[in-house]
Amino acid sequence: MWPRSVCVALLALAAGYLFVREPELPGAALRYLAGRLWAEPAESSMAAAWEALITRPARPWSRVAVGVNACVDVIVSGVKLLQALGLDPGDGKDHAVLNSRKDLKEAFIHFMQKGAAAERFFSDAETFDYIARAASEYPGAQLYVGGNAALIGQKLARNPNLKILLCGPVGPKLHELLDDNVIVPPESMQETDEFHLILEYQAGEEWGQLRAPNANRFIFSHDLSNGAMNMLEVFVSSLDEFQPDLVVLSGLHMMEGQSREVREKRLLEAVTSISDIPTDIPIHLELASMTDQDLMSKIMNQQVFPLVNSVGLNEQELLFLTQSASGPHASLGSWNGVPDVGIVSDILFWILKKHGRNMDKASDLTRIHFHTLAYHILVTVDGYWGNQIAAVAAGARVAGTQACATETIVTDRVFLKAPLEFVTSRTEAPSKISLNPGDPVAHWHREGISFHFTPVLVCKDPIRTVGLGDAISAEGLLYSELYPQ
Repeated sequence: MWPRSVCVALLALAAGYLFVREPELPGAALRYLAGRLWAEPAESSMAAAWEALITRPARPWSRVAVGVNACVDVIVSGVKLLQALGLDPGDGKDHAVLNSRKDLKEAFIHFMQKGAAAERFFSDAETFDYIARAASEYPGAQLYVGGNAALIGQKLARNPNLKILLCGPVGPKLHELLDDNVIVPPESMQETDEFHLILEYQAGEEWGQLRAPNANRFIFSHDLSNGAMNMLEVFVSSLDEFQPDLVVLSGLHMMEGQSREVREKRLLEAVTSISDIPTDIPIHLELASMTDQDLMSKIMNQQVFPLVNSVGLNEQELLFLTQSASGPHASLGSWNGVPDVGIVSDILFWILKKHGRNMDKASDLTRIHFHTLAYHILVTVDGYWGNQIAAVAAGARVAGTQACATETIVTDRVFLKAPLEFVTSRTEAPSKISLNPGDPVAHWHREGISFHFTPVLVCKDPIRTVGLGDAISAEGLLYSELYPQ
């Protein structure tokens, strides 16, 4: 490894050479090269710039109601648990529903080799209970608050100025794990906990011929309470007394474990309940991994999207959404490495243009928070949301701190994975963005819709990947401001 002084000298010579040979080199490129010569590393510049950008909104939330999926997460090494169950490595294969230990192994391998997060329902209660016992008794297994709603509520509860209401199937162990600042209605309590098994793997971890490209997790459960969204009506009825100024809703993906007839009936009932929430209370919908295109299409096209103001989702959910509704780039089978910013931007634009308030005055949808490992994009219909530079920066910051289990960004434990140059569309005449780490939030417009982009400082050796998306959405909401209409 060359000394830093030698590297700086060589870069200086290169910069001088380029300036003489290529006087028309774009200014952004020269500024970036100069910054790399004389300034601190990109990770340090970016972390410091975020701190300056992250400011509290003028009108912050004070009372947030969150529902309706909650459980206890049992977190364990996926490879070690499958080995303890007597399973050998082999070929991966996705399964929409897991019916056996073989299905579990194949689905785990399928997603581990992609480094992608996924969540599946395990249909056999007896086999699931056996695996759950083995997981909870495995050395090093950890029990945490689980379920998108409970995780978002737990994250928001760290802010002492917020009061949090959580409705979901809360058993004794989960209640014990929740922050004291989280209020649970008595009607939301039940005698037993719902358990979700979280099989984690690390970047570069190997099993047979399999090698994970990055750290992530595979989630599965036999969860009947959350699957039926049993607490939705309790949640909505509790809002009159609690009087929230923001509602966060999640758990729709859990209905995939139901039969099609039951699921369609329950979705209609859910839509009726959500419609009962007063229109002056904004609603954020947090999506999660799904496999049923019909359910996703109904949620977007006919049922839920028009009733909510904001949506949070990752790259797997975004691609599945456009595939389900024949949107832009629907023929793309999967992401190849870091999701292309132009493709992501096209899909996000299409969602708000077709299903948002930008065109459809009957829809309330005006905001989408997209997050992937390498970067985040906040997309809003102009005139509805403020403080989104701070919000997207705060979401990216918490991704780095929570994954590394640190209070602040520790720059030698993170790295920059996002592209610093990208195009803003693959279908329209694109703009090209060159991002300076010292000014890490890019902003562009497209037909009345604003985009805010920032990279993520990715944790080199993540301590915990579960709940990152929920923490990101929670932090983004915490710093967001909805303008009075």
